[in-house]
Amino acid sequence: MSDEAEHYRAKMQKRKAMQDRMVAENDREKGLLIVHTGNGKGKSTAAFGMALRSAGYGRRVAIIQFIKGAWDTGEQRAFRKFEEQIAFYPMGEGFTWDTQDKARDIAACQRAWKQAQDAMSDPEISLVILDEINIALRYKYLTCQDVLSGLAKRPTMQHVVATGRNAPADLIEAADLVTEMTLVKHPFHAGIKAQEGIEY
Repeated sequence: MSDEAEHYRAKMQKRKAMQDRMVAENDREKGLLIVHTGNGKGKSTAAFGMALRSAGYGRRVAIIQFIKGAWDTGEQRAFRKFEEQIAFYPMGEGFTWDTQDKARDIAACQRAWKQAQDAMSDPEISLVILDEINIALRYKYLTCQDVLSGLAKRPTMQHVVATGRNAPADLIEAADLVTEMTLVKHPFHAGIKAQEGIEY
């Protein structure tokens, strides 16, 4: 064996020992609060991937959309094929700049929050996705205090994913896992329109 190969093998053995030790030490389970935020694309997409992963294990999932919902999207069509496991609630009325009616936007978000609370009170639901709830919090259609209070009442092992730009600091503080999607480049800025199967 060459010196380079031997060095690599020793390095990986050391890394494996460290990983094995960490895995052995981390033996607790709990329902996680996960936040996907940032200006980059992929926040909802990542959450929907988790929905499919959970469904793959036979678990039940509820997806509540707070702002989105006016469009017929690919994810809606796909989740219809998993209706026994994935309940999909597109309760938004579209982008806030389209509705231009604050009272209507607040009412839609309140209805979505009621649906979310119903889902979070059901111990049979393993994962609840609050899609674009961060936008609702940013515009104060919901209060962060009410949302955090609702999250605290959910079953111990239930996971929740909150998506959307500008997640409030209190939600980030309460979360177990926070990922910020960073925008590096986007085709929209080059004049390329949103495309079926990629954006919706």
